[in-house]
Amino acid sequence: MIDTRRIKYITFAAVSVALAFATSMIKIIDMPMGGSVTLFSMMFICLVGYCCDLKTSLMAGVAYGMLQLLLDPYIVSIPQMLIDYIFAFGALGISGLFKGKSYGLYMGYAVAVLARLFFSVLSGIVFFAQYVPDGMNPFIYSLMYNGAYIGLEAILTIILMCVKPVRKIIYFARTINDLYIPKEM
Repeated sequence: MIDTRRIKYITFAAVSVALAFATSMIKIIDMPMGGSVTLFSMMFICLVGYCCDLKTSLMAGVAYGMLQLLLDPYIVSIPQMLIDYIFAFGALGISGLFKGKSYGLYMGYAVAVLARLFFSVLSGIVFFAQYVPDGMNPFIYSLMYNGAYIGLEAILTIILMCVKPVRKIIYFARTINDLYIPKEM
């Protein structure tokens, strides 16, 4: 038997990862020591969680992280690479925890972005503390640095998701994935 729902989810995730990857190359602000505000790239990964399920959204987040690693790698060590690329972008997939909840899109996006911020701040503290200005707390510096670009993109994305035509498109994408398809084809 073919699980058509799984096929739809994987297809939706693949298109979303491709859109996220393409929009990640459009940088509105490029930070001097890594990171950037992109054209809503995190939103596409979080949409997988909203429209599909947790498993698919985590897979999409990790796939997106691997693509980011291939596109513009900055590797100090294997643990840093895992935290900065696999865990940080994979964390965007936890938006799938909020599928079907009231305000699930917004809550999922907010929690996923905070999870990404957590891993980025952790990486800054553990692997890049030597770049912190003298006398400044590495945690505060990493939170400010990473929070600046991640937070700005998150705010811009939430504003975009509140625009009525965008909400309608997102709702349409979700209803397409939820349509009943018989198990046997």
